[in-house]
Amino acid sequence: MQLPRDVVVGTGVINDITDVCDDLKLGDKALIVTGDNTRKIAGDIVHDELEDKGRSVEMYTSSSATMDEVRRVEDEAMKYGSNYLLGVGSGNSIDIAKLAATELDIPFLSVPTAASHDGIVSSRASIIHDSKTTSIQSKAPMAVVADTEIIANAPYRLLAAGCGDIVSNYTAVLDWELANRLKNESFSEYAASLSRMTAKILLDSADSIKPELESSARLVVKALVSSGVAMSIAGSSRPASGSEHMFSHALDSIAPGSALHGEQCGLGTIMMMYLHGGDWQMIRDGLKKIRAPTTAEELGVEDKYIIEALLISHTIRQERYTILGTSGLTRDAAEAVAKTTKVIS
Repeated sequence: MQLPRDVVVGTGVINDITDVCDDLKLGDKALIVTGDNTRKIAGDIVHDELEDKGRSVEMYTSSSATMDEVRRVEDEAMKYGSNYLLGVGSGNSIDIAKLAATELDIPFLSVPTAASHDGIVSSRASIIHDSKTTSIQSKAPMAVVADTEIIANAPYRLLAAGCGDIVSNYTAVLDWELANRLKNESFSEYAASLSRMTAKILLDSADSIKPELESSARLVVKALVSSGVAMSIAGSSRPASGSEHMFSHALDSIAPGSALHGEQCGLGTIMMMYLHGGDWQMIRDGLKKIRAPTTAEELGVEDKYIIEALLISHTIRQERYTILGTSGLTRDAAEAVAKTTKVIS
């Protein structure tokens, strides 16, 4: 079980990055992995904070989260003799640093600039390999330093997407329970309970999640941390990734770049909850309050792509049993679930 040793959440905590590194006794040589925009927002702050306290710090500006970028970061870290990596960004930079640190067997710190998905604390890295996004087992971050002032000032759409990723815990756990009953898959009641509770607290607080509110950022970050902890306890992504994530990955393969991961997962959760016979209206209403997409039109995707994604979702991770079964949905069933839940008109 891998869990972060330090989780620091609050206003201005990015300025405490050196104290966190000291507490973890990480050494004097750091490599920061960040992006073009996130370097200006937070990367330079982290660099200057560490350098001012006597650290030797190098900066690598990444682009997309590909295996080639992971290898380049590994080369840079070995070249400079880096003791640890810091991923500073909203997604790609953290995933690249996470996997590179795993390959190099050195510590990794997560410094998110947005709360758009649970990758900021999980032990999985989403990496593009052979033109497909794959989820790769990695080390969980040794620490998470989430400055809620920075996160609250990020585009609200990113925070809403993070909420969609958290809400998907509902159907992920239902899928996991189904696999336990039908396929005798190992199941952790503790991890499942933590995952469910996290999603429930978020939906119960949907009315209070607003743009540019530091309290909203704090709530979502804590929920994402809890989801990551649930996955670490389970030793897999099962508590937070099921048929709704398979739908999202399927949509990526036929309509790439249309929407954010968390937005697609939230939409998928509405439909998968319907298939489970659960309260899909509660999911839809909660996402509406948060101002996350609940229809194909709001997602920016044509109706036909929703249907096509539903038809191939069961092929995405065939080793992972879900409500979609092994043969998937018929076209009539796919159209019925999408229309009944008002995802398509």
